[in-house]
Amino acid sequence: MDQAHSTHPALQLLEELPQRFAKPRSAGLTMVMDKGLSFADAESFIENASPFTDFVKFGWSTGLFNRRLKDKIKLYKDADIRCYLGGTLFEIYAVRQQVTEFKLLVESLELDTVEISDGSLDMPHDRKCEFIADFRRDFNVLSEVGSKDADKIIAPYRWIAMMKAELSAGSELVIAEAREAGNVGIFRSTGEVRSGLVEEILTQIPSEKILWEAPNKAQQTWFIRMQGANVSLGNIAPSEVIPLETLRLGLRSDTFEKFLGR
Repeated sequence: MDQAHSTHPALQLLEELPQRFAKPRSAGLTMVMDKGLSFADAESFIENASPFTDFVKFGWSTGLFNRRLKDKIKLYKDADIRCYLGGTLFEIYAVRQQVTEFKLLVESLELDTVEISDGSLDMPHDRKCEFIADFRRDFNVLSEVGSKDADKIIAPYRWIAMMKAELSAGSELVIAEAREAGNVGIFRSTGEVRSGLVEEILTQIPSEKILWEAPNKAQQTWFIRMQGANVSLGNIAPSEVIPLETLRLGLRSDTFEKFLGR
């Protein structure tokens, strides 16, 4: 498998760069949040960032406000980027007992991936796993673990139990909640990583099965320093994909020394 950075001759000359594979990859995934890019914006984004982007999520319900959503989905697909609707939109349908209508929406957009989450509503976890198993029959499923309520603190053993159950139910990956601001779930309100929580989760859940939402540079840096270049990160702004890749490769001061003298 070719390395993602091997296309740039200058990078081929540098020693001690970490191994980063080209798509399709199963580790080191980058999920980008599209909160309403125009079609032209999406084209510009793809021009340089598509080799480094694995998923695009249309944040919460913003995709429904895009006048050329189907065209943009095709654009992403043609660039080998998987895209899906935000998990909050699933919850909006689920709380109204309209999950069938949500399925029809996903099918009408010709999407093959869905996100199942419960961060904005109280849902019995067994019921969430039932939804995962149901959608898994027709779609690839990503499931998000954690609450969007900053006052709702979930014990590490519960995070682990929920992640295990959701993977068993059919989730391809579990997404660790942080919101687009990076101030809930696996982070404190200040944006600081709940390091003990992350470390405990990793004692039980394989790292390649977790996508950590980490919208801020300091958070991305922390995960790369801890887990290396091929940690999977999400909720990345379109303008931050290439800066993130430089962090992954030790080509930015924040991770400059991480990969030297390996």
